[in-house]
Amino acid sequence: MGISWSSTNRRRNNNNNNYYQNPHHNSLITSSSSSSSYSYPPDPYSPPLPHPYPPPPPPIYSPYYYSNAYTTCNYSNPMMGRPNCPNFTPYYPFPNNGWVGIRPAPFMAPAPAPPYVDHQQAKKVRNGVNVHKDTLKLEVDEMNPDHHLVSFVFDALLEGCFTIFYFAKEEPNCRLVPLFPEVYIPVKVPFQKGLGQRFRQPSRTGIDFSFFESDDLSKPSSGDVFPLVICAETYLPYVPIEECLVDPLPSSSPNMQITEAVIEKNDENTLHVRVIRQILWIDGVRYELREIYGIGNSAAESFKDDDPGKACVICMTEPKDTAVLPCRHMCMCSECAQELRLQSNKCPICRQPIEELIEIKIDSVD
Repeated sequence: MGISWSSTNRRRNNNNNNYYQNPHHNSLITSSSSSSSYSYPPDPYSPPLPHPYPPPPPPIYSPYYYSNAYTTCNYSNPMMGRPNCPNFTPYYPFPNNGWVGIRPAPFMAPAPAPPYVDHQQAKKVRNGVNVHKDTLKLEVDEMNPDHHLVSFVFDALLEGCFTIFYFAKEEPNCRLVPLFPEVYIPVKVPFQKGLGQRFRQPSRTGIDFSFFESDDLSKPSSGDVFPLVICAETYLPYVPIEECLVDPLPSSSPNMQITEAVIEKNDENTLHVRVIRQILWIDGVRYELREIYGIGNSAAESFKDDDPGKACVICMTEPKDTAVLPCRHMCMCSECAQELRLQSNKCPICRQPIEELIEIKIDSVD
């Protein structure tokens, strides 16, 4: 007895073919012959196109499938027919992975909190003398046409003296040191108290600027050496001996105003003065003067509802008494300034960043 391996293999091959191949069409048995069958007609003939079909789109691989699109190609088991459909593309009826009308919310970064702005009240100091910096100019000395003299308008509540320096440097403890004492000796000129006085340097005490370069005159030198420095110092008031026994002696530190400027030439080759800064020394404390825009018409006692220039720009009802630094706009009342510093750090007038708020109480008598 022998075993035919060929017949066994043939049966195995037939079984495999039946498993993987598509089933045959059912035969239609006629009454005339049991062996004859009817087959489907061939596809209608279509003429060839002049151009070949475009290549199919590349497959899109995604780990997400819609729930109604599962087929045998959705499974990773190779026995479920995955090799028969390698280019299967999942079907998405909606663009958001099967969810209707749902879009991810855009990411909105939280608004940063405004930086802390210091709010403090200004300290009131009384200056005994003030030089109007917009009136400062140089005049030709009639007695010596090659030299120039300094002139300006000033207000003085006390008596004192002016000292004119050229190329001087400010040092601690209210000291001014000339850089070239051998070229020009500082001139000291006394003044009386009064408002709106005009000062002019005495003749033959000026200086010849032709010895200096234009670049040296038009800007401060290294170490804050200014070409022109005017020191206005007030004398300490006389105190009787009887009052000294009752009250403590006043401070012996001088009160002075220092004006530092540069000298420039215009198109007509004439000299004019440009003030860089003004400094106050009061009771040994140094203050740098800065203009406050809008402080001239902000006194609370003279405030009227029909004057919009004196009202706070935010509430429009209270008088303005708070200045913004560094832009120096006095435009708000103290209550609105307290609220503004918690919400924003921009000036209501110029929109520059606010570094500090200063509350300035102004009396009408001042």
